[in-house]
Amino acid sequence: MLNEKNDLAIDCCLLAGRLMIESGAETYRVEDTMTRMAISQGLIGTQSFVTPTGIMFSLGKDGSTRLMTIRDRVTDLEKIALVNQVSRKLATTELTIEEAYEELQRVASANLMFPFLLQFIAAAVASGCFLILFDGVVKDVPAATIAGGMGFVVVTLIHELTRVKFFAEFIAASIVGTLAFLAVLLQVGEDLNTIIISGVMPLVPGLLITNAVRDLMAGHFVSGVSKGAEALLTAFAIGAGVALVLSF
Repeated sequence: MLNEKNDLAIDCCLLAGRLMIESGAETYRVEDTMTRMAISQGLIGTQSFVTPTGIMFSLGKDGSTRLMTIRDRVTDLEKIALVNQVSRKLATTELTIEEAYEELQRVASANLMFPFLLQFIAAAVASGCFLILFDGVVKDVPAATIAGGMGFVVVTLIHELTRVKFFAEFIAASIVGTLAFLAVLLQVGEDLNTIIISGVMPLVPGLLITNAVRDLMAGHFVSGVSKGAEALLTAFAIGAGVALVLSF
């Protein structure tokens, strides 16, 4: 009976850790949440090793160890907040371990993302705002807005079809560059560089770069270097896509 309860506690901790990593949480926050959940169940001395692609969690000496693979990662702050809420309720005994596990399963299966149309509008508006922030001319706002919105649509669709993140970002950056070039060619845009830079801003992995720096500063070198390499590859894909268009 005790082993069954410990197994459920491990499953609960691993599920919480997986949801947080998949949603873009920092490594130290994931480890801290898993440790607090384990302590609330009387599991002292647990060990966890968290990377962007996998989680290992052990009860320590003479205890079982589990491994969970992480395949997809997005930015979903609401899901991170819900997992933290479950963790806090478990720590204050508002939830039993069984109830916490069921609640985490509901969070895992829930689609908390905003509708695609709203994401598209947000990406387009953000691109237009970035152009103003970069001291661009007002005449270029419509071009940057359209380029940024279409770039977001393309990266989402290509990623759904191919499941290759960097290829999708390369194609999306190419589309942004092409639309910016056409805008200047047709004289509906003026500053090609500012339009392109503003249009690719929704593709830039800002949260990933921030988490990479925070993980490195916290001493999580494996996670920090992994996230930094992923951000570097994304930057390379965006740059290569734009350079391909400008080379013609």
